[in-house]
Amino acid sequence: MMSEEQNREEVDSNVDEVMIVADPGQTPIRIDKYLQDKMQGVTRSKIQNAIKAGSVEVGGKKVKSNYKVRPNDEIQVILPKPIKWGETIVPQDIPLDIRYEDDDLMVIHKSAGMVVHPGVGNHDGTLVNALAGYFGGSNLPTSGSNSIDRMGLVHRLDKDTSGLLVIGKTEFALSHLAQQFFKHTIDREYLALVWGEPDPPKATIQSYLGRSLTNRTQYTVVEDELMGKHAITHYETYKQLFYVSLIKCKLETGRTHQIRVHMKHRGHPIFNDEKYGGDKIVKGTVFNKYKQFVLNCFDLCQRQALHARFLGFTHPVTGERMEFEAEMPEDMQAVMKKWASYIDSRKELIG
Repeated sequence: MMSEEQNREEVDSNVDEVMIVADPGQTPIRIDKYLQDKMQGVTRSKIQNAIKAGSVEVGGKKVKSNYKVRPNDEIQVILPKPIKWGETIVPQDIPLDIRYEDDDLMVIHKSAGMVVHPGVGNHDGTLVNALAGYFGGSNLPTSGSNSIDRMGLVHRLDKDTSGLLVIGKTEFALSHLAQQFFKHTIDREYLALVWGEPDPPKATIQSYLGRSLTNRTQYTVVEDELMGKHAITHYETYKQLFYVSLIKCKLETGRTHQIRVHMKHRGHPIFNDEKYGGDKIVKGTVFNKYKQFVLNCFDLCQRQALHARFLGFTHPVTGERMEFEAEMPEDMQAVMKKWASYIDSRKELIG
């Protein structure tokens, strides 16, 4: 029996792409049964929901569950990475800022400082713990494709980034949302306060992002596509304040730390971004009064000034285009107001 080629690539924070090439001697078999055999640990129900959601393609075309796999078929499967709801996840009564909810999905606003997934150093107090607590109470779906072990996130936000997240509550909703993320049909817009004034004020940044060789917790722009993942960020300056600027960023891809790395690479790190150099004075004077002013601003916004303000997607069941906006958080508003007042008072120096 000839070997079969299978490749798995992480294409977004919570989305996997699996590529399978059928053997030259493959006998006809239903694709749902075929994938269940080839993808260990993935249930037939999950595979069927992925097919129904349009997340399984053969030769670049969507197929139905009764499609018969043929020799040398090139099969692409887009799957959400499930949350491991188990003994390691402790349900906790943590308030959730729910902006929308129905039987299939929910949209929440995550505050800065909350970790999305449990991990090293963050075993509880995370968004997943909060969701387990929420759905473990009176809101717990109890049967069929709505069981608690089938809920999950198809994207993430960094701990100190605030803003909107969509959560699938069924296998079908998860698969449909994952497919939208992979196809880049989900709209995501961020507000970021960055150092300096980007030139040009509106542009698209394309690069490959990979882990830093000197600090494995950081990412950086790399030249070799084999060392990183393709990343595209569209930015537009919204308000210039000489030393800093408020920009809007639209993501076409969803790589880890994407906006933070891209803006640092352009010489405009996000304000008070400790990991990427924004927690130092990048632009301005050497006077002590200015230094103190910046430190006061850091105190007002004690995290990277990045906010996921807009989220747009197609509802998996109704087909309706849904759009949500989240106002700029108070800490970022306070810093913007302080910078505007400062620039107003210093017009004679920068005019």
